[in-house]
Amino acid sequence: MYHMVLLILDDINQCSNILEAWEALGVGGITILESTGLGSVRKLSIRDDMPLMPSLSRLLQSREERHRTIFTVVENEAMVDSIIQTTESIIGNLENPNNGVLFVLPVSRVVGLAGGQSRASQGDEPAE
Repeated sequence: MYHMVLLILDDINQCSNILEAWEALGVGGITILESTGLGSVRKLSIRDDMPLMPSLSRLLQSREERHRTIFTVVENEAMVDSIIQTTESIIGNLENPNNGVLFVLPVSRVVGLAGGQSRASQGDEPAE
């Protein structure tokens, strides 16, 4: 069965280390997004009613906290376990505050992972 592994990384300085470690495990197809959580936005009082052209000093005062969201699809639980272990060896226990959040979702079907070939999860055949 395929799994999507998503890591919301708090310390963007660790992003390169995570990517290198995942690649060393043989993980491919990694996607990186810049992201910000609602809690960070609220904590920094970033509002919808900011003027269209705020002053430079105002922008510098309310610097938005950024994160990286990293995700990939892997083929089995063993790879998921390796990714979690490797990630925690770099950033520490994910249960600790401000390290990030990692979660895994089941993927019922993957198309295009290996040169456009359609692949279904174990026991399922692709629909025709």
